[in-house]
Amino acid sequence: MKLVFALPLLFLGASPPVLPRAAGPLLYVSNEVDNTISVISVETNAVVATIRVGKRPRGMAVSPDRRTVYVALGQDDALGVIDVASNKMTRTIPANRDPELVVLAPDGKVAYVSNEEIAHASGVDLATGTVLFSTPVGVEPEGVGLSRDGKKLYVSAETNNTVSVVDTKTGEVLHTLHVGENPRTVAFTPEGSRAWVSAEAGGNVTIIDVATDSVLGQFQIRDGKTKPVRIAFSPDGQLAYITEGAAGSVSVVDVARQAVIDSIRVGRRPWGIALSPDGKRLYTADGRSNTVSVIDTEVRRVIMVVAVGDRPNDLLYLP
Repeated sequence: MKLVFALPLLFLGASPPVLPRAAGPLLYVSNEVDNTISVISVETNAVVATIRVGKRPRGMAVSPDRRTVYVALGQDDALGVIDVASNKMTRTIPANRDPELVVLAPDGKVAYVSNEEIAHASGVDLATGTVLFSTPVGVEPEGVGLSRDGKKLYVSAETNNTVSVVDTKTGEVLHTLHVGENPRTVAFTPEGSRAWVSAEAGGNVTIIDVATDSVLGQFQIRDGKTKPVRIAFSPDGQLAYITEGAAGSVSVVDVARQAVIDSIRVGRRPWGIALSPDGKRLYTADGRSNTVSVIDTEVRRVIMVVAVGDRPNDLLYLP
C-alpha cells in the first residue's frame, strides 16, 4: 500500500530563551510524560538544558551532520525538529498517526517511523513534509531499523509477533518474519549483517540474516522473564547490552556465543539505551525512576545516576 500526500510544516512561535549547546558530547533523553528532552553533558554527567517539545516524545534520531535531532511526538502526529546549537525545537513535520520510533535514511533526507495506533510504518520527506508511503506492518508496530545501504526497513509488530521488511523506495512489504512474543527493538550488529529483535514477553532475542531476510535462530535472555527491550552493541561487535524493563537491569551478552555473561543492576524499568563511541560508558533510561544510569563497562556497574524528566524513554548520544 502506497500513499503520497503532503501536509504543511508547522513553525513554532516565540518561546523562552534557551541555553546554547554545551561543549563536548551530549546525551539526549526524551521524557514522554512531561513533554521535554533533558540534555546531559557526558563530560560532567549533569543536565545542561531542558528542551520543551510536543506531546509524548519517544524515539529520536540525529542528522548525519549532527546539527539536527528529530523526535517522534506521538500525540502530535509529528516529528519535532530540534536545532542542536541552540537547544530549541524550531518546527514540526507531520509524520502520520502516532509515531513512536524513528530512524533516518543514510543521507538524512527521509525519516522512517513506526505508527503504533494505525499499525503502519511511514516514510517522510524531511524537506517537504510529504508522507512518501504509509504501509500496514502488523498491530502495534514499534521497533524500526534500517539496513546499512538504506534499502530495507525492518519494523517489529508487538501484537503480531512479526518483523516486516519494507522496501524503502516503494513502501512495499518484501517479507514478514515471525519472531518472539511482543517484539520491541530491531538493532543491527556493527557490520550490518545481522538484525537482533528483542521480545519483551517472550524473554528472548531472534537473529535475522539481513542478506536473505531469514531467521537464523533465537536465544533466551537469562530466565526468559526479564522483559528485554532495547539493544546496543559494543563497537567491536563482541558484546550486546540489553535493557530488561521488569528486572531493572541490563544483560551483557556474548554475541558469538549468544549467551548472557553478566547482569548490571540499574534503575526501575530501564528502556532506552546508548553506548559511547569508545564503548567505555553505557547509559540507560530508567523509566520508572526518572533517572539515567551511567555505567562503566569495564567494571560493569553504575557509577552515576542523573535525575531527568518524567518517564524517560529513549536515549541519543551526540559525539
